[in-house]
Amino acid sequence: MQQNKNRKFPPDIIIISIYIILSIIGLISIYSASYQEGINFFSLSFKYLHVKQFIWIITGILLFVLIIYTSPHLFSNAAEIFYGVILVLLFLVLVIGAIVGGNRAWLDISNGIRLQPSEFAKYTTALLISKIWSDPDAKTNINKTMRNVLIVIAIPMLLIFLQKDIGTMLIFFSFILALYREGLPSYIIFIGFWFIIVFILSFLIKQFILLLILTAITLILIFIYRKKRKLIIRFVEIYVISIILIIGVNYFYNMLMPHHQERIEVMLGLKDDPKGASWNLRQSMIAIGSGGLTGKGFLQGSQTQMKFVPEQTTDFIFCAIGEEWGFIGVLVVLSIYLLLLLRIIKLAERQRSIFSRVYGYSVASLLFFHIFINIGMTVGLMPVIGIPLPFISYGGSSYWAFTLLLATFVNLDMYHNDVI
Repeated sequence: MQQNKNRKFPPDIIIISIYIILSIIGLISIYSASYQEGINFFSLSFKYLHVKQFIWIITGILLFVLIIYTSPHLFSNAAEIFYGVILVLLFLVLVIGAIVGGNRAWLDISNGIRLQPSEFAKYTTALLISKIWSDPDAKTNINKTMRNVLIVIAIPMLLIFLQKDIGTMLIFFSFILALYREGLPSYIIFIGFWFIIVFILSFLIKQFILLLILTAITLILIFIYRKKRKLIIRFVEIYVISIILIIGVNYFYNMLMPHHQERIEVMLGLKDDPKGASWNLRQSMIAIGSGGLTGKGFLQGSQTQMKFVPEQTTDFIFCAIGEEWGFIGVLVVLSIYLLLLLRIIKLAERQRSIFSRVYGYSVASLLFFHIFINIGMTVGLMPVIGIPLPFISYGGSSYWAFTLLLATFVNLDMYHNDVI
């Protein structure tokens, strides 16, 4: 068995194949969603979105190849450096960043080319929390480890929140799923869901009444578990944080962009604005519903071809797939994503290195959150918060960031018998 250690395995062909397939689906969908009469798919003009995306894909593939032939130890050894560089870029965005769609989240490079550091922050955060959790003393001093991990996650979240990019900020909660596999206490997951429920109820119930209900629930729990001192302390901690959350909701809400506020209100049923905040969602659902079983056919979708759906090459690219390829097309895309997630999880489980395993689960969690939220937006299950669909939505920064995430895991899996 010793002879198999330090052996370099070939890159996983299944993940690479799925990466290529999703990229092709994305390119075709972007061409269709941005189509104008007379535009040829094989045009070389950079003014067309599908041509730009083709460049992102080609450079992304080159980046993928470069990553898988890099030493796997680089990702662990340089995790702090990568993380620090992205934090500097996130800070620069707040100072000199370009404002697009109401968000100051981009850095102008040259000739209209922009870089969105927040997309790459997910990658560097995944690397650093994987390194922290793989430390030999991580589980012997779990409280210190958790504190360090939460700080690493919280810093980019704060900087991204100040950019008013709420969607990207929320994606960072996905790391909780990855750490749960490594022994993150279940009560932390429960507390997270509890805070989400309290946050939502803060919009639906008057603040005073909600505080009374919360107080009553806490007192009942304290009475039931009055002989368990540690539980009582935990209940009090949750109660205090919940009160802070309820009181701070108004401040958080006022920090949001007006269109984000409207979308939350529409999502919670507090407002109906069919020609305003509800427009994107209504048009998206009409497009997907009109696709039927087999779809209307390539370039035949009335909603997408007549540009009724805003942002249909980015946030709402999924509705173009649903309208043109129907339920069968949607099922195929979802099946490909499911296969990718299951494959990543399967490979993550065979990693000898804790670093590689945590990183693998981080990649799976990030992809799952992106897929779930993006598709949820298009069918009304989630508020519209601007989340790209991995490898399919238009955009260079997001495509490269997803490529880095996936290629690095393929690289680490090539050395799955090593301790990295």
